[in-house]
Amino acid sequence: MSIATGRDAQAVTLLKNTALSADIVIPSICCMESLSALEDELKRRNRFASELDLQISQLKRDQTSPYAKSLLSHLEQSLIENKALLNDIQDRLFDALDHLSTRAMIVLTADMLQASIKIPLIEKDLTDNLILHCILANARLKPNEIKVFFKQQYQRLWYIRGSRSFAECRRESLFHSYTRFTWLAALRI
Repeated sequence: MSIATGRDAQAVTLLKNTALSADIVIPSICCMESLSALEDELKRRNRFASELDLQISQLKRDQTSPYAKSLLSHLEQSLIENKALLNDIQDRLFDALDHLSTRAMIVLTADMLQASIKIPLIEKDLTDNLILHCILANARLKPNEIKVFFKQQYQRLWYIRGSRSFAECRRESLFHSYTRFTWLAALRI
């Protein structure tokens, strides 16, 4: 969703210009999470548009104030741009999802789900905990490859070599002190 909302310009570059020697891997559940975030954004934007409509209606009643006329013009333009921004966010999200659909997806398994329930690595965010378990389970499938995990919100990279256990990840404080994974990808090199 950070790609769609423009919060991370570098993520677009990473997504579209990844070297052939690297694969971007993303848990499939992240796609569902991004669609839910889009629904929330739609609701916020629609509430904002409703408030703009209400204010526009009130300003149209003022026939004498030049300020009301000016503000009316600005709010009408804001209404148009709010709709355009919403369409742009949706288009960018769908473009990112379309691009990701051509890459490797980490499919949620029963084992990943059970591990996320039994071993809380991120206790304050159950969704991110599940995402992390998916990524770590996928990383264990090819223990001799170097994995790079990118965490956009904190601009940190973690390198995982081999098949580390969840306990090792926690002990090394690679993940558990960070509670919100807004954009997370694993690169298999």
